[in-house]
Amino acid sequence: MLPEPPADDQGPMLLSANELVYNHDTQQVYALGGVQIYYAGYRMVANKVEYDQKAGKLLAFGGIEVVDPDGNRLRAEKLDVTDDFANGFLEAISVRTPEDIAIAGERAERIDNDVMVLENGVYTACIPCAENPEKPPFWQIRAQRVIQNGVEKTVRLEHPRFQLLGHTIAILPTVTVPDASVKRKRGFLFPSATVEENLGFGISVPYYIPLGPSADVTFTGTGYTQQGFLLEAEYRKRYRNGQHTLRMAGIDQLGSSRFPAGTSDADNDLRGMIASTGEFQINPRWVFGWDVMVQSDTNFARTYSIDGHDDRIFNNQVYLEGLGKRSSLSIKGNYFDVQDANSQNANEDEQAIVLPVIDYDYIAPRPFAGGELSVTNNLTNIVRQKNDVVETTVNDRFLGLQGNSTRLTSEVEWKKTFTTPQGLQLTPILAARADGYLLNVDNPNQIAPGTYNYAGNFVDQDAAARAMLTAGLEVKYPMLITNGFSSHIVEPIGQIFVRPDERYAGGLPNEDSQSFVFDATTLFDRDKFSGYDRVEGGTRANIGLRYRGVYDNGIMVDGLFGQSFQLAGANSFASPDLVGVGMESGLETERSDYVGAAQISFPFGVGLNASARFDETDFSLQRTDAGITYTSARFDTALDYTNVMAQPGYAYDERNSEIKSTSTFRFNDNWGVSGSLTYDLSNNVLTRRWVGLTYEDICTLFSITYQESWDTDDAKGVDWTIGARLTLRTLGDIAIGSDNFGGSF
Repeated sequence: MLPEPPADDQGPMLLSANELVYNHDTQQVYALGGVQIYYAGYRMVANKVEYDQKAGKLLAFGGIEVVDPDGNRLRAEKLDVTDDFANGFLEAISVRTPEDIAIAGERAERIDNDVMVLENGVYTACIPCAENPEKPPFWQIRAQRVIQNGVEKTVRLEHPRFQLLGHTIAILPTVTVPDASVKRKRGFLFPSATVEENLGFGISVPYYIPLGPSADVTFTGTGYTQQGFLLEAEYRKRYRNGQHTLRMAGIDQLGSSRFPAGTSDADNDLRGMIASTGEFQINPRWVFGWDVMVQSDTNFARTYSIDGHDDRIFNNQVYLEGLGKRSSLSIKGNYFDVQDANSQNANEDEQAIVLPVIDYDYIAPRPFAGGELSVTNNLTNIVRQKNDVVETTVNDRFLGLQGNSTRLTSEVEWKKTFTTPQGLQLTPILAARADGYLLNVDNPNQIAPGTYNYAGNFVDQDAAARAMLTAGLEVKYPMLITNGFSSHIVEPIGQIFVRPDERYAGGLPNEDSQSFVFDATTLFDRDKFSGYDRVEGGTRANIGLRYRGVYDNGIMVDGLFGQSFQLAGANSFASPDLVGVGMESGLETERSDYVGAAQISFPFGVGLNASARFDETDFSLQRTDAGITYTSARFDTALDYTNVMAQPGYAYDERNSEIKSTSTFRFNDNWGVSGSLTYDLSNNVLTRRWVGLTYEDICTLFSITYQESWDTDDAKGVDWTIGARLTLRTLGDIAIGSDNFGGSF
């Protein structure tokens, strides 16, 4: 921000003025009216300039503006400096940097080229109001003295007062901040505060230490009124091709008894964690990375809200990914850390340990037999330390079996589209798939005989193999209909897939095909299962009608309606499954339920969308998803409704119905309020609501949120949280709790 002195050899000084007077005897130069000076990258304008060559002194008066080579802009009414800019005085000074940081004062003194001292100074990172430049900025700091040190690259504010909109709201201790040229500066960062029932009131104070141009470390100490002192350290390092972090945290709890007895929070006094993340771009096509954590017990990182590691289920992951022009390879290892208060780690032991999962996809660069040839491969090895079984009113769901299972899948698909002169599109599809299994898992009927029972034909052997050959044909006939005010595309679609029955249907471990929803988005999938562990078999036909309309008034309509038919062979969705996939799905009968979806958008910001599944016998609604949105310059809102009929044995024992509304209103370009309500129609209870107020401009971000949530599974009642954050550009953040509960504002 301070002008640097010109080097000895900077070329001639260029000067222009309305009147120029040179006194040979006194060696003084007087420039009067519209003075402009350019020298060594500096530009200066003033009403009057006096230069004393003998004394090496420069005086300027009236309307002074100096722009240095870095773009810093200085204004003053009087300037009295030496010709090397090392020492001098300025009156009524203001400085604005290219980063729009402003410092102003009644009087300034330049000392030994390195220090500038402003009397009664003001510091702010806000931009003046264009309509009223005299209006106070949103925030500023007034100080008796503002001292800018060019050597230490700091700005020191002595006896500062923090002001909002020109009014003092806080008297602060002396504040020292880096100047605009410093991107990384050792020192304390802004503190944050939290309030937790079992932790008490907490104050966190970070201390930042740069360790060279590409590394740094932040130490954060947090004092809790109920639990004592938590120490965190985060080390960050950047390389030319990537970066990595190392994070550690620990505490010796003083109030473990405040947690419920028998929990991991109460049973451990000395608690801590160590975590690391990293990602490296090996070359333009390959990337390697990891995100891992080890902690002393099951719930430390979640209890103490360690940023980035406090998810309910933390995914420890190591990965290698490559992307070619027509191929991709992904190798991953996953360990799912369930963070809960169970001191026995029961839920985590039920999670799958995936070592590894390998995916390789390839699309032939040239047509094969005139069509597109693609190859998909997947290798998954899973280890589970404990059986994961859920009892329902209909069946027992075996979500995971203890032991080890390995599956290798390879599939080849070929397809080609022919278009007749009449516009009929014919796409033959051929596919061949093979799966190989190595199995060493518990038999579901032997886990707890008499307690758990599986009605399917479980494959209780060390190895298994299956294959699936598919021959299919897709027929489309898009028809364009136009008139004077609209255009329409009506497209009947039909598919048929001929294949043998699924071998070992429901008899093999089901790890990646547990999630299944039959709707308009999956109607025309060749294999409607979500993963590789299940494969659709038998001969099936899918038919539907797609519509798209565009109207001159800006309205657009999209829709799809259809049904699926099991024509021959065993229906995979009607066979028993270890996790109940297919039960009450709408595909378990020869004629599936009807599925449809529609979307309408209006030019005035309103959008409607809906999707539904209708019973194939009486057309009753089995699943409904509907929503309405409105977007404008000042107001956004969305209302979503979901209703799913009971699917005992797979999803819900009773009807699940919910309505959710989220809205944002912007009072102006800076102020806005957002809120959301979620209502459980089945249980007639408001399950969640939050509201937040935000202010944002170029120099300030402020938000405050309030949330209430209800736990319907036990009698905990209402859980409420308040969070707030104030971000001042160049100064940092002041936070209390978390200010992000429902989404972005």
